[in-house]
Amino acid sequence: MAGYGALKTARPRGASMAAIGLILLFLLLFAGLSFFVFWQGYRDAYEQTEAKAASSAHIVATNVGWMVETVRQALRRIDEAVGPDFANAEGTAIGDLGATVSSLPGTVKIYVVDAKGDTRLSTDPEVQPINITDREYFSELAAGKAEYFSSLLVSRLNGEQIFVISRRLERDGAFLGAAIISIEVAVLDEIWSSMDLVDNSTVGLLRDDGMLVARYPLPDGPQDLSKFALFTDYLPKAPSGTYEASSPIDGVTRIVGYRRVEGAPLVAVASMGKAASFAPFWNGVGATLLVAAPAAAGLAIVSLWIAQLLARDARRRRELANALAANQMLFREIHHRVKNNLQAVHSLVRLQPIPDEAKREMSQRIAAMVAVHEHIYRSDQYAEVDAAQYIPTIVESLKTSYGSNVAIDYRVDSLIIDRDHAMPLGLIVNEVVSNALKYAFADGREGEIQVELGKLSEAQGRLIVRDNGTGFDPDTATKGMGSRLIKGLAAQLSGTFDYVVADGVSFELTFALAAPLRLEPGAA
Repeated sequence: MAGYGALKTARPRGASMAAIGLILLFLLLFAGLSFFVFWQGYRDAYEQTEAKAASSAHIVATNVGWMVETVRQALRRIDEAVGPDFANAEGTAIGDLGATVSSLPGTVKIYVVDAKGDTRLSTDPEVQPINITDREYFSELAAGKAEYFSSLLVSRLNGEQIFVISRRLERDGAFLGAAIISIEVAVLDEIWSSMDLVDNSTVGLLRDDGMLVARYPLPDGPQDLSKFALFTDYLPKAPSGTYEASSPIDGVTRIVGYRRVEGAPLVAVASMGKAASFAPFWNGVGATLLVAAPAAAGLAIVSLWIAQLLARDARRRRELANALAANQMLFREIHHRVKNNLQAVHSLVRLQPIPDEAKREMSQRIAAMVAVHEHIYRSDQYAEVDAAQYIPTIVESLKTSYGSNVAIDYRVDSLIIDRDHAMPLGLIVNEVVSNALKYAFADGREGEIQVELGKLSEAQGRLIVRDNGTGFDPDTATKGMGSRLIKGLAAQLSGTFDYVVADGVSFELTFALAAPLRLEPGAA
């Protein structure tokens, strides 16, 4: 019974833990789903920003490619207009060439310098006699390079940020000078404005050796970016793509799209300010949290409340289980003490100066009651009793008491009866078997007694005690104490009984398995 009590205690505890585990699982699923939605939204925003950066870089590369081709055409026409030497070149011809590049955005200026680095012709009204032999866009051509793209420069005429595309002029293999087109960096402003970019976004142009050519918004000055991720990691792997990085120019974190400009040693870049690009996403997260946070907090509070209720219920169940175990121990002790007291009475009866037959009958009846109490406290079953487990004990005790050679044939099924019926049934078995042993086999003859016990229906049981002894006539038999006892006990069982005399005597009792509903004290 201790194992059964432990099982009853474990089950509620296990159920409570399962319920708490289910609540925690639900909260984890809710948190996981929220995180998944958040992460998916973040990834969507990131991918959209990457796509915007990539498409913007493509637009910049396309515009720069068109600009480079236009400048190259103008430089070729300048080369043709200069003639065999500068002495034959006319300023008006250079002026006409200015119209060739007038379609380019921003301020574009043309310069033609001789082999000594002195300006001979120009469309710049502010031109001054400045020697440019120290400029790479001249020295590289003088050294034999046919075309040169400069990095970002600061004009010595007006202090504006510019970049230059120059072309070598030569005649019969001899260096004649250079044709130069100067473009203000602010030309990227129109490209930047046309793309409707978010705040802190930039467009730029880099030379493929990592030198900054142009950028908008304008940088502080020339920059060498050859040691940064675009040139160390990304361009060596692919001519176009996107990446995230903090700008080496202003330190702002951006998602950068890049693309090589076809036919030119240039790389076009467009970068999206990450904070501004993700602002709609974070605004949406904030709005969602305004709704979801109270809901999640409410869910957590309700879950904690349910968990406390379950814990309290589990604690009460444990207390009830402990109380039940204590009551079971008390019941066991009571039945054990009753059995001991009955055995003490049995001993006292044996010491009394009364006839032996009466003494034996009293002892047998007490032994039958002892058997019932012993079965109850040993099995820890107090509400219902299995009659099949103690009936043989009573019969065997009677057989030993009478010293009989009679064989006992048990045909006893497991039969659960109400505790209030256990004692009357045991005493009836005691009286009927005692009568059989005492009268049916009085002369010491051998014989057999059959004891049958089984269920007649869901509500009724049946007891049959049959012997093949001498038999008797129930109508003429003396109605003694035993007969009156059987009649009274059968009434307690809400049962009926009968004797059948044929080749011995058969006693048959039909009885109710459960006692009538017991009302508690004070019940209406």
